[in-house]
Amino acid sequence: MGVSQIKMPQLGESVTEGTVDKWLKHEGDFVKRDEPIVEVVTDKVNAEIPSPFEGKLVKIAVAEGETVRVGAVIAQIETAAAGAPAKEREAGAAHTEVPPEPAGARAPAPVAAPPAEASNGGERQRLSPAVRKLAAEHNIDPSSLQGSGLGGRVTRDDVLAAVGGGQAAAPQQGPAAPSTPTAAPSRDGKREELVKLSVMRKSIAEHMVRSLATSPHAWTLQEIDVTNLVRYREAEKDNFKARHGTSLTYMPFVAQLVCDALKQFPWLNSSWTDEGVILKRYINLGIAVAIPDGLIVPVVKDADRLGFTDLVRVTNDLVERARNKQLKPDDVQGGTFTLNNTGATGSIASQPIINQPQAAILTTESIVKRAVVIDDAIAMRHIMNMCLSFDHRIIDGMMAGQFLGAIKKGLEEWTPGSIRL
Repeated sequence: MGVSQIKMPQLGESVTEGTVDKWLKHEGDFVKRDEPIVEVVTDKVNAEIPSPFEGKLVKIAVAEGETVRVGAVIAQIETAAAGAPAKEREAGAAHTEVPPEPAGARAPAPVAAPPAEASNGGERQRLSPAVRKLAAEHNIDPSSLQGSGLGGRVTRDDVLAAVGGGQAAAPQQGPAAPSTPTAAPSRDGKREELVKLSVMRKSIAEHMVRSLATSPHAWTLQEIDVTNLVRYREAEKDNFKARHGTSLTYMPFVAQLVCDALKQFPWLNSSWTDEGVILKRYINLGIAVAIPDGLIVPVVKDADRLGFTDLVRVTNDLVERARNKQLKPDDVQGGTFTLNNTGATGSIASQPIINQPQAAILTTESIVKRAVVIDDAIAMRHIMNMCLSFDHRIIDGMMAGQFLGAIKKGLEEWTPGSIRL
């Protein structure tokens, strides 16, 4: 038997620390290799981290909500000796006790909460340290609550509902859907309440403040007639899904044209340094994905080299894994330009904040049907705004306008032959 260490991974090229959001395993649990063991949050990603080892989780070294540097030990797993049969290794991992620490060594305080008695048929359920602490602060017995989490697990919202005198949420079928923080009902009639920030929201806030302090932001917008593209997608989306097994959205059409424009205007695909501007001769396109408590930007590597169908598949895969907390560290590293579909929320104009250390970020807004004048006649057309925020140290208004103009021209003159296969 041996003890292997799990360390805080680097979830992004400029990330120096991470925060443990939730442990998915508890001390004493058997863990398979590549099985998710902990959720880690940074300002770039919220990801489930798989275990690189198989064995028994003998020590959790970092509590939920705690932030540590990249490379810090967050857990220890007792692994079987090499060459032992699989069943023997599993049995050994499940029953071998952790060797006692040397005399005089300070025993670390337990981080993972011990199991508490549940009310459903005598089964035992585990509570996160945060939920256990919240229940203790309000003198609530968690075993008396009907949990709304996976498998009847008592969640923070269940405790808050009990604090307010309400009923805990009814159990859901299947995994519980993630939710944004909600304030508990007030018993004392107060009109204001402090709701603690989530780890991800706090990280995003720090990153956004740092970005605005780093780059002098400028902003511009252009209106684009996407009628031809809308008609093509509406006609082809069902056939495309039947042939390729994935949805056809507007994002890959725009992404290809953005890649073409970045090649034409490489200063938009650059980074500022004190020594000079670094022009990137490759295009790693970040795709902003909204999740319940924030925003994640997975990266399509070498997006300009992908054919249209591959671009659709890769983009849809990254978006799906981002929403399910299945991104890997490499998925959020190396972005050179960011594209965000704010139109999905109904927005018609936005002023995004640059994703450092990039030079610019582009948003696609809602496509709306409007009456416009064409050749002195009124026609109904599908119109979309595109908004660009850029680092004014690197890019001036003329270049920003030319860059958007190139994308506008490509979208307005779009035909099926425009697809780069």
